[in-house]
Amino acid sequence: MNLNELWTLLPAREEMEKAFATKDASFDGVFYAAVKTTGIFCRPSCPSRPNLWNVEFFPSVKECLFAGYRACKRCHPLEATGKSPAWVRELISRVEAAPDAQFKASDLRGLGVTPERARRWFQQHYGMSFAAWCRGNRLAGAFMRIRKGTSLDEAGFDSGFESLSGFREAFSRAFGGAPGRSRQTAERVVIRMLESPLGQLLAGASDKGISLLEYIDRRMLEHNFKSMRHRFGCGVVPGRHHLLDQLEGELREYFEGRRRDFTVPLAARGTPFQDRVWTELRRIPYGETIAYDELARRIGQPTAQRAVARANGMNFVCILNPCHRVIGKDGSLTGYGSGLWRKRLLLELERTGALPGRNGNEGSGNRETEKAAKAEQALRG
Repeated sequence: MNLNELWTLLPAREEMEKAFATKDASFDGVFYAAVKTTGIFCRPSCPSRPNLWNVEFFPSVKECLFAGYRACKRCHPLEATGKSPAWVRELISRVEAAPDAQFKASDLRGLGVTPERARRWFQQHYGMSFAAWCRGNRLAGAFMRIRKGTSLDEAGFDSGFESLSGFREAFSRAFGGAPGRSRQTAERVVIRMLESPLGQLLAGASDKGISLLEYIDRRMLEHNFKSMRHRFGCGVVPGRHHLLDQLEGELREYFEGRRRDFTVPLAARGTPFQDRVWTELRRIPYGETIAYDELARRIGQPTAQRAVARANGMNFVCILNPCHRVIGKDGSLTGYGSGLWRKRLLLELERTGALPGRNGNEGSGNRETEKAAKAEQALRG
């Protein structure tokens, strides 16, 4: 990909100025802001507040370095984007290492994290407080123990609940029925955060397949999350699931340009019309695009373009149901709930086999990129 093509992928300057002014982390990795007066370049989410007339924008780390800018020490733009903060990763790691343990406010403060900060972050990203997230992990563990034949009382105590009445009440709220039902009929959707170069994804899986995959900043995410609870009629709890592990590996290969098709099963469970549209989306070949009117013709309803667009907008499983491959009749990139900039980059990934500015060296803190930039600067005098 040549330099001119790379620059054409940048959002409009007005859009970048707004993102930088509001510290919009969803644009991290999409562009970089360089401050002429300080010689520093930053992520869009950097807490610094320079005057916008002193800022110029670049499409990649390499272009910033070649222009003579140094990486900001506050936002660390050379580090990988799309990751949870270190303190969040530490919390999740500790809970997953001992999912049945009670994690108290004093434990949070011992790690230098206030309970309010943890509550806000988990509420924003998981739709539940940190305490509810921990309780969900314990309930998910109890669910699996009961499924494997453990007695209800033992499953409750082993999962960290201090009373059986409290366990039964929490279980019934989460899964819509008494614990004993889970031996035969109860179902649950397990959710987990996944990292990606384009931002964090919230993924959900039942034993039947992947039911949710959405960027956490998507406008429709909260609505889709509630719809998933209603449509599946079951509990939604955080935890580990083998299908989420499979999805994580396949997504990594996709973003590295090494996978064109996904094999992880899907279980989005939309309306009959939505299911038809989503099935047809999966028939669009990797690297190709079609218009909305063509998609409507392919499902046998050529006059249902608006309904097709709505079904695209209600797609619960992005990337796997590749609604980003549907564009306007005039070739414009219209109608993508996760942001047109992501749609643009996903199409570029599928066209070239690599995300712009990410050839394995950039956006990862790799020193070779910086060394190459300095060497070129030296040659330029």
